[in-house]
Amino acid sequence: MHFHKFEKIWLVFGILSLVIFLSIVGVTAFSHGHTPAGGMDIIDPEKVHETAPFNKPGVHKIDEDTYEVVIIGMAFGYNPAQIKVPAGKEIIFTVTSTDVVHSFTIDDTKVNMMAVPGRITHKSYTFNNPGKYLVLCNEYCGAGHHLMQTEIEVYEP
Repeated sequence: MHFHKFEKIWLVFGILSLVIFLSIVGVTAFSHGHTPAGGMDIIDPEKVHETAPFNKPGVHKIDEDTYEVVIIGMAFGYNPAQIKVPAGKEIIFTVTSTDVVHSFTIDDTKVNMMAVPGRITHKSYTFNNPGKYLVLCNEYCGAGHHLMQTEIEVYEP
């Protein structure tokens, strides 16, 4: 197959542009610590409320600088409904769902997690500033989806 000189130039230019673009995106993503949230932990969606740690949802202190927040997404709400965590401490969010796919998105942060029935998702985040942070569901989950929100209150320890 014969390529014209200009076709070869554009083909090389296009491939080089693609390689440079993907390299920049990959290097910046990994250098800033961007990784997919969660792992492949599984849970029986029928027994969420009986299975640890979801049998006691809420804020749990792991050590002096680390807290775990266990959250269950369900029809048009989150359990627990109120979350209070200290500023400047590492917060590990552990999320699942009992019914359909939801999301757990904290506005103005990098926390955006999927709450999938049968899966457990983890994400670590540190709130540097005290205040109230809005939590929304970004996955359409039914007729009352627009009501699915809560707040995280971050206080000064």
